[in-house]
Amino acid sequence: MKSLIALWNVAADDFAARCCTSATMDKKYVQGRVKDEGLSFLTITLMSFGKEFRSVLDQGIVADASFPGFKRNGRSLPLFLGGFFQRVFDPVTGVLLSDPDIEAIFAIHQLTLMYSKLELDCSNDRVLSSMSSFVECDNQVREFADSLADDDLSDFARMSRILFPNVLSQVDSDVYHGRLIPKHGPGATADKLYGNGKFNCRVWTERLEEYFPAGEYLFPSPSHYLDDIENVSWLEPGSEIPVNVISVPKTQKNPRIIAIEPTCMQYAQQAVLDALIPRIESSTLGSFIGFSDQVPNQDMAREGSTVGGNLATLDLSDASDRVPLKLVETMLHDHPHLLGAVRACRSQRACVPGHGIISLSKFASMGSALTFPIEAMVFLTCVFLGIESSLNTQFRSINDILSFVGSVRIYGDDIIIPVDHVDHVIAQLERFNASVGPSKSFWTGRFRESCGKEYFDGYDISVIKFRQLPPDDRRNARGVISTVSTRNLCYNTGLWALTAEIDRRLRKVLKYFPNVDSSSPALGRICSLGYDTDRMCDKLHRPMVKAYVVKSRSPINKLEGSGALLKYFLKRGDLPIADKEHLVRSGRPRVVDIKPRWTVPY
Repeated sequence: MKSLIALWNVAADDFAARCCTSATMDKKYVQGRVKDEGLSFLTITLMSFGKEFRSVLDQGIVADASFPGFKRNGRSLPLFLGGFFQRVFDPVTGVLLSDPDIEAIFAIHQLTLMYSKLELDCSNDRVLSSMSSFVECDNQVREFADSLADDDLSDFARMSRILFPNVLSQVDSDVYHGRLIPKHGPGATADKLYGNGKFNCRVWTERLEEYFPAGEYLFPSPSHYLDDIENVSWLEPGSEIPVNVISVPKTQKNPRIIAIEPTCMQYAQQAVLDALIPRIESSTLGSFIGFSDQVPNQDMAREGSTVGGNLATLDLSDASDRVPLKLVETMLHDHPHLLGAVRACRSQRACVPGHGIISLSKFASMGSALTFPIEAMVFLTCVFLGIESSLNTQFRSINDILSFVGSVRIYGDDIIIPVDHVDHVIAQLERFNASVGPSKSFWTGRFRESCGKEYFDGYDISVIKFRQLPPDDRRNARGVISTVSTRNLCYNTGLWALTAEIDRRLRKVLKYFPNVDSSSPALGRICSLGYDTDRMCDKLHRPMVKAYVVKSRSPINKLEGSGALLKYFLKRGDLPIADKEHLVRSGRPRVVDIKPRWTVPY
């Protein structure tokens, strides 16, 4: 914890020098609050302060109720970071200055949120509370789905028919003609299979069989199916493996809740996903929905932050957990084969710690391969229902919405829309059970945030966030790797003093820490002066440096026989698998280490 305070102090002094103010009292204040409250002040309290700052920046005024828990001493602005605040807001009225200091805005943003994403385990009480919230949310989804009026579903179905008919018809045809090609995902599964072991999966459900026949999906050929059919375990709906709900580190305030799918379900979901995504991206919808590239959303957020910018950024809370199955069924109603396949590969139950096995009313949680694209399609439908309402008109065809290319875009639960339609779009999102996060949605002022990038008046003020505690020992490989990455982000952002302090601490841990280029495999320092050279390679005549390199190996997981043949048939592309050991080792590495090596600095 001392190292976190030390790094914060260095950053505060650096920003103070840039902004011609003092951070002396701010450093004393942080020291005292951490002494009284512990690490939570840096990771939770300051995070709440930073989110509040973004809200007042968007609203253009520091209200009387802003920044609770921080003294004002009769002034309109908080005393904490007051020297910076006075360069952004009027110290008497609290109104945003006409020409606020961008450097001071960046300073407050960075100093309050730099530890907001530390991957620390939450307390057991917070984890249990999050599990209870998961169950409560699903109960609320069930109640909402039961209360949906016919008019609501009719409107939703009408807009879906305008947006998605061609894409969904093509995938529906793929399902009908058996053209889906499955694949295994890289992650964990509820039945504990990993890597190559997934290709020997012999568990299948009765629900899957109609659309994903085991003879075609579990075996490389009919002869293998006939030889091995007796080893397949068929599961009735009541005996299917439930998704395993777990928590993973997100912030110290709340963990991230995800649901680990059974192997057979994930396998079939990937088949639908592989047919759906290319069809969306190659159609007109590709201008409205993104799956792999966040840059368009980020560029639109920058545009929206400028004076006269007319784009708003919305963020949804518990986005995937609030999408009812009933809405997805309505969207896919005209495409019965695709609807049947999606239903078949959707897990119906979840094992929730502290609550046992529950039935699910949501379409799917984070963990399903189909969550991301399906939720984006649902949100896009709601967005255009809102725009329709705002314009007091009714769209008739896809041509009616083409004028919104460049002003509407969805990436997961990050939504960008025209400012003029915000109220109506929010109303439609909430009409269909989405919850717009007020602390991460912006449209009033000149602050915008989308897909991890934050802008004010066109300036990038994105926070460099520490993900791991600074390491005290080289054996803390994850800490070293993360801190080196953070150091280089600080350097590229121009946080010179913070970069130098991180360098000083890393040199105590790492014997070798050379200057390298960003493309180098070495754990080193990105530097505008170029890379170091310790010697020249005798064989290849290229520069070499001694540095630490990340070392990780997939666990031993041998595959042979029909499983190996199936893996070959499911391979995408004409090129061979690059890893020559792929039939011996597979799966995500369980241990990551760093080793000193001679390597290239570029």
